[in-house]
Amino acid sequence: MEYKDTLLMPKTDFPMRGNLPKREPEIQARWEEENIYQKVQEHTKGRPLFILHDGPPYANGDIHMGHALNKVLKDFIVRFKSMNGFHAPYVPGWDTHGLPIETALTKKGVKRKEMTVAEFRKLCEKYAYEQINNQREQFKRLGVRADWDNPYITLKPEYEAQQIKVFGGMAKKGYIYKGKKPVNWSPSSESALAEAEIEYQDKRSASIYVAFEVTDGKGVLEEGVKIVIWTTTPWTIPANLGISVHPSLNYVVVAVEGEKYLVAEALLESVKSAIGWESAEIVQKVSGSQLDRIIAKHPLFDRESLVMLGEHVTTDAGTGCVHTAPGHGEDDFIVGQKYGLDVLCPVDEKGVMTEEAGEFAGLFYDEANKPITEKLKEAGALLNLTFITHSYPHDWRTKKPTIFRATPQWFASIKDFRNDLLEAVKETKWVPAWGETRLFNMVRDRGDWVISRQRAWGVPIPVFYAENGEPVITDETIDHVSNLFREHGSNVWFEREAKDLLPEGFTHEGSPNGTFTKETDIMDVWFDSGSSHQAVLEEREGLQRPADLYLEGSDQYRGWFNSSLSTSVAVTGKAPYKGVLSHGFALDGEGRKMSKSIGNVVVPSKVMNQLGGDILRLWVASVDYQADVRVSDPILKQVAEVYRKIRNTFRFLLGNLAGFNPETDKVAVDELREVDQYMILKLNHLIRGTKKAYDEYEFSAIYHMVNNFCTQDLSSFYLDYAKDILYCEAPNGKDRLAIQTVLYDVLVSLTKLLSPILPHTADEVWAFVPDVEEDSVQLTLMPEEIAVQDAARIEEKWNEFMKLRDDVLKALEEARNEKVIGKSLNAQVEVFVTEETKTLLGTIQESFEQLFIVSKFSVAGSFEQAPEDSLKLDKAAILVTKASGETCERCWNVSEQVGTDEEHPTLCKRCTEVVKNHFVNK
Repeated sequence: MEYKDTLLMPKTDFPMRGNLPKREPEIQARWEEENIYQKVQEHTKGRPLFILHDGPPYANGDIHMGHALNKVLKDFIVRFKSMNGFHAPYVPGWDTHGLPIETALTKKGVKRKEMTVAEFRKLCEKYAYEQINNQREQFKRLGVRADWDNPYITLKPEYEAQQIKVFGGMAKKGYIYKGKKPVNWSPSSESALAEAEIEYQDKRSASIYVAFEVTDGKGVLEEGVKIVIWTTTPWTIPANLGISVHPSLNYVVVAVEGEKYLVAEALLESVKSAIGWESAEIVQKVSGSQLDRIIAKHPLFDRESLVMLGEHVTTDAGTGCVHTAPGHGEDDFIVGQKYGLDVLCPVDEKGVMTEEAGEFAGLFYDEANKPITEKLKEAGALLNLTFITHSYPHDWRTKKPTIFRATPQWFASIKDFRNDLLEAVKETKWVPAWGETRLFNMVRDRGDWVISRQRAWGVPIPVFYAENGEPVITDETIDHVSNLFREHGSNVWFEREAKDLLPEGFTHEGSPNGTFTKETDIMDVWFDSGSSHQAVLEEREGLQRPADLYLEGSDQYRGWFNSSLSTSVAVTGKAPYKGVLSHGFALDGEGRKMSKSIGNVVVPSKVMNQLGGDILRLWVASVDYQADVRVSDPILKQVAEVYRKIRNTFRFLLGNLAGFNPETDKVAVDELREVDQYMILKLNHLIRGTKKAYDEYEFSAIYHMVNNFCTQDLSSFYLDYAKDILYCEAPNGKDRLAIQTVLYDVLVSLTKLLSPILPHTADEVWAFVPDVEEDSVQLTLMPEEIAVQDAARIEEKWNEFMKLRDDVLKALEEARNEKVIGKSLNAQVEVFVTEETKTLLGTIQESFEQLFIVSKFSVAGSFEQAPEDSLKLDKAAILVTKASGETCERCWNVSEQVGTDEEHPTLCKRCTEVVKNHFVNK
């Protein structure tokens, strides 16, 4: 007889190698065939709703690691919620309007000027759908479970129709208005930009000090005194209409080489240094409030420059006398309005100086800097010119500098409902907590929102103009346009004349002849995505507003979190979300931004093709995603190693459950031995801790808990201890069935707990789990803790025992290093113990030899009696010697009873009985 054939070794068809790049697409094909998303929705119907509302990625290009991080985090949450007592539908979305698609088509050779706006928009739509289909396949490859067949898309007619309703709702409350005021303008895009579309980069600019000569000092200053201003935008000098001073600051007139100059007293020394005045004698002191309405002469044009009082003036830099061009700055505009100044803006949409700029007309604004400073020098007004490098706003798409430029634009008045916005921020749960402060401060400090854009590809602003120029926005027109868009899409706005877009028989007193025109600007794309609470959560059956959660990158505090809040509070009085969770950016392994030029870009599709989607998902679970996260090949290899351990754990559990029938073979919890109950308690800790971590969105805690459970509690202890019993005991031996009972509970619970993070692997494992009803683990509930009587006592006792076990393992390791023994089954262990440890050991019924994986174990005496050559540790002094006797051919234990049976002379007593009773003649 071959004794090895009598060992009950693990048996399973569950493969050791994951081979995820090949196996995952097969699993996904099965999910698609079974329509797993719909199956889950039907299964969870009737439960409390949990809505995670997807912030729409922009439909352009392949997905990057930021997309992968975002979508996988969302998937963790939705999958967990649907397994934890909720109905959690997940509708993915795409943002589709705006400049990047226009630019992409231009780069492809589309000649926009040679076609109508409507024709160009159709090409934009076609391109957007191509990008959506590409990104959708990549998101599905990540294993993200969603209603992929019915996403929300901002260009769809039903979405646009609801967006028009949002605009109309805001207009009805008086929050929408048209005005000419300075806005962030991108000459490279030829369009206004929202704050969210601005990024800051370093720029080299001219820094000039210019003198404005007083012509009417109002009895406070002498005529001829020169007011000194400082600016880094010489091109705005032709637009100067005034000089702002702070009413509370002190100002001084100083005499320098026969001339007199006015600056703020607090800045005199820095001005002297910058201009190079060797001496400046103070000849007069005045307060800012005394300078009100003094008149100076513009240094280049035949016009006046009015001195005004402005609270925005500071002593951080400059001269305390601020060059004021109402057409080129927000503060300038506000103070200019107060004093009745015009809004002069001698720069066109391309950034080129207009006729109003006089001899500088035709020059690009940046190129005008040099001739303007030269002209100032000729006029004797330039006091100093240097160059500085400073942080300057740029268009986030074209990466080119922006300017402030006054143009007629449509605005949403934030100030009119700012307090409601701030209240809504306070009522929202923010993770991390600093998100509340960040958005609160943004809302508190932001100006009115410029919502119009001078582009073709977007949702039109649904405004008509009467013959007298009056804008027409009524309930009737809004409803009609909304219905038209729902039926035909927003392209109808560009395909029809104004009269054909108005309700039949529509009249307005400003158009006695019934003639109307229509607005040609489109809405800011942030208005598009910011309307999703109405266009998705309200529009779709089975969803609800407010959503339970919005989850996006930390850049969305100024983007989608902000625009969604503004439109929702304006229309409903409430935030569109109950909670907001934000994540950081994906960086390379050294913490640098990913860049094609550096060559440090980690591409999700490449990772999935090489390692698998579950490895990428496990990486997401491993990182502290609320800060910026790092990813690189070495980092992913470490994660793949953790995955391998988890997979091996599943395989060991499945292998040792061969032939186990949970229906008939499970041992009742109160009949389990304490060591098995102790393992159940460890499992309970994992279940409790993991579910809590999912609820609190602490996924890295789950990663570490599962990893520790697999490597420490299972591999290093329980599974190691169990092998002798599982392999060598009788197939139906009570101890063996007890261990299998625990392994079964661990297998089922671990598969469920990991299903949101490793959905492919969990479903693959589930197919091998004996006696489960559900086709997929996704159709189950999260595991519940298993009640164990006297749990606190058992846990305390066995935690103490584990400390003693650590001591014994240290002693065995030392004996191995000193060549006293080979493997631990060669060892005889004698312990010399304290009274406390002696009492502990006296309460343990299990075999010490099996618990310590040695052939002989004994309590040889008290701690004080320990021999010199024993290893004295915390819980005991331990003496390890070579065990006497023969090695059993079957179980490899060393025993003096090997050879006592003539039929089986190479077996120990235990193995002889098992072989005779279960394998001979069977």
